[in-house]
Amino acid sequence: MNTVMPEPLVLEQQVAADQAGERLDQVAAMLFSDFSRARLQRWIRDGALLVDGAPGRPAQRLSGGEWLRLEARLEPEGDVIAQPMALEVLHADEQVIVLDKPAGLVVHPAAGHADGTLQNGLLHRWPELESVPRSGIVHRLDKDTSGVMVVARTLKAHAHLVAQLQDRRMGRVYEAVVHGLTPPRGTVDAPIGRHPSDRKRMAVVKNGKPAVSHYRRRTHFGHFSHLQVALESGRTHQIRVHVQHLGFPMVGDPVYGQRIPKKSDVSDAARAVVEAFPRQALHARTLRLEHPDSGEVVSFTAPVPDDLAGLLAALAEADPPPAAAGAGSAGPRDGAG
Repeated sequence: MNTVMPEPLVLEQQVAADQAGERLDQVAAMLFSDFSRARLQRWIRDGALLVDGAPGRPAQRLSGGEWLRLEARLEPEGDVIAQPMALEVLHADEQVIVLDKPAGLVVHPAAGHADGTLQNGLLHRWPELESVPRSGIVHRLDKDTSGVMVVARTLKAHAHLVAQLQDRRMGRVYEAVVHGLTPPRGTVDAPIGRHPSDRKRMAVVKNGKPAVSHYRRRTHFGHFSHLQVALESGRTHQIRVHVQHLGFPMVGDPVYGQRIPKKSDVSDAARAVVEAFPRQALHARTLRLEHPDSGEVVSFTAPVPDDLAGLLAALAEADPPPAAAGAGSAGPRDGAG
């Protein structure tokens, strides 16, 4: 009986200067983020991850500037269990799976979320994903962000989709509701990195990674705006950080948002609507990509979920623009889409 060997993998990354002093396994988890830290630690111990050509140790402290070379075979991870889960599938073929992720679902296991994640559900429905990095997950949505996601079903698709993300060829368009009246349209070109004093948060920082967001106001209310945001890059919490940086924090955001001041002129009805919304008002509406097989540009859309649609409808009634107050208007539209 012939045994099919797992596909070989060869990747190289250079350690950044600002990563000096950090552990090898921590840096490897950042540079090779498609793989779990547990798997990377195993590879380090097995000699599959080299530091400037020499075997390393998980706890080894780096100086910055080293080259990490990963030479391994993608065997099933085995550290994420398959669990039955209802998944909203927008499209599936031999190369990709496109899903509509609901708010409240964590994408993959992490501290505080050992199971019950999207990755657990993917492995139950498509067991063959156990041999694809991160079970085919190539990009993430925050737990409380809803919307469209693509999953790679094969190593070929995984490499193709990761390259599109790195080359900024994958188009992602979101819908968001923010505090304040934004300009009709604009671009935020501001680098994002770890907050200098709160490592659990991201922030616009001088030495951060390049991050560009383009926004267009779809609707405005008396004190809030409904935006469409297109990403060029895909940094952690990018839209949430960028709208806060502009001075228009996202409605419902527990980390980067704001409470309505007590002396604000926001009506009690509008205040109640906004303060009752249980998550950041952010939805990944459209995903555009090149299909790994045909090369054709395809687009997928996840409809606006009921909770976000309800928020928009409630704000139209409770917080109309000044010119529309008393006229029964749902507020002016600044563009379709």
